[in-house]
Amino acid sequence: METSAGPQPRRKKDRKLNESNARRLKAQLGASLLAFFFCFPALEMAQSHPVRTASGFVSGVMLSHGIEVFKGIPFAAPPIGKLRWRPPQPPATWQGVRKANKFGPPCMQPVSLRRFGPWTRVFNSELQPSENCLYVNLWTTAKLPSTPRPVMVWIYGGGFTSGAGSVAIYDGAALARKGVVVVNFNYRVGPFGFLAYPGLTDESPHHSSGNYALLDQIAALRWVRKNIAAFGGDPRQVTIFGQSAGASSVWLLMQSPLARGLFERAIMMSGPAVIPFPGITAQGSLTAAEKEGEMFAAKLDAHSLEQLRALAAEKIMRNSEGMTWAPIQDGWVLRPGWHPQREATVINGMVADDIGIGYYGNGPAPPVTLAVYHKRLQTLCGDKLAACIKLYPAKNNQQAAVALRSGLEDRARVSLYQWGERQTQASPQVYTYYFDRKIPWPQHPEYGVFHSSELPYVFDNLRLMNRPWQPVDWRVAREMSSYWTNFAKTGSPNARGLPVWPAFRAGHLAIMQLGARMGPIPLASPAGRQFWMENLTKPLGF
Repeated sequence: METSAGPQPRRKKDRKLNESNARRLKAQLGASLLAFFFCFPALEMAQSHPVRTASGFVSGVMLSHGIEVFKGIPFAAPPIGKLRWRPPQPPATWQGVRKANKFGPPCMQPVSLRRFGPWTRVFNSELQPSENCLYVNLWTTAKLPSTPRPVMVWIYGGGFTSGAGSVAIYDGAALARKGVVVVNFNYRVGPFGFLAYPGLTDESPHHSSGNYALLDQIAALRWVRKNIAAFGGDPRQVTIFGQSAGASSVWLLMQSPLARGLFERAIMMSGPAVIPFPGITAQGSLTAAEKEGEMFAAKLDAHSLEQLRALAAEKIMRNSEGMTWAPIQDGWVLRPGWHPQREATVINGMVADDIGIGYYGNGPAPPVTLAVYHKRLQTLCGDKLAACIKLYPAKNNQQAAVALRSGLEDRARVSLYQWGERQTQASPQVYTYYFDRKIPWPQHPEYGVFHSSELPYVFDNLRLMNRPWQPVDWRVAREMSSYWTNFAKTGSPNARGLPVWPAFRAGHLAIMQLGARMGPIPLASPAGRQFWMENLTKPLGF
């Protein structure tokens, strides 16, 4: 009679081997899933629990990593019809639970089917603009914790003529994972955000017009103050941060009496003291802006406020392209002079090609020839041209490009230092930086460290861009996003495990380098520093 005693040990051995393989496969699968979740954007999982706001209940979407995202919550009534060119009004209330699972449309702005050089799809909203656009979005991992979380409110750039909270690169999920509540919102831009006009001034109880964009921003901050606790945020610990026109907005909100008490900390990226172009600070008087508004109305064949409000938004938009729209000193939102919010701790910095020699248009930056070099130095240095040429000498085109960059870089960093000296008179703590990591892009080396190239690193959203990222890029993103969230939590970017970022100190002639190398570097060459200290009478952009 045959028994199974012989083969049994082998079957046991096979079973143990299979169990071992299964365990190993399970572990590998778990590791792969973990890597998947952390290497790709947060994934939508299910509808979130309802949250009560001042206007009604909203439900967002649960993402991976325990993140909830709420999109398209109205923070003001649609600025249409009679509300066009008026300060934002309270939103209507609603019954039941409103689904907050889709971004609201961007505010009216030019629509282009082409992309703008380095500003590819993730830097642009894919949605159709509308006047009905005043919506807020937020990301949170907090389920009403015993300790409310710090809040970071993002204000987008776009030259005050474009931009939206729905831009992919502004996704706040990665920052929310670091223990903050992230908020962004839309605000009116272009003629809808800045038109000053005598009829508008006459109907205003504050005798003001223009600056509707800033009033939208203030209304969004008031919405945050009133509602953010329901999403686990601390309304008394709000950091506003923005880039380019968003940085200019942050700077102006620091000075507006209407924004007092709505935030405690501020981060400005590529803004005041760095880029001297119209709109970086409030330009001109209300009277001058009204005259420009009258000329614009005449261009539209509109001769009264009623006719202006009756025009199609698309017609207004078409006729405004190519014009400069910017904040003004209206006497209500913004007053003449310097009025910084004294309580606000501040970060202010720049990227390497903010200095005006890199890529800004829709093609490679024009080559720097000896002729260009001399013309630019003449503009920058005036009657000190001979001293400039001696400091930054060039005998051929190749030397001209290097010399001009060196001069512009010294000048910009000294400007930031001067700004820091001034700001420490008002702020308890100031931090300045210089970002120089070039996004890896072998096909387009001409873009350099382009204006806004720090955004994927700050938001820790490299995964959204198809670039040949190196390990150093992931480290830079991890550390920069940590600096920003640490600042929101404590007022200092520093924490254990990060290179130390010294606070600004008058007489300490250094700036924090952010990039492949993290740490303080000299402000400028000794001779260049001395020259610009003596010849820049005030920071750039003021």
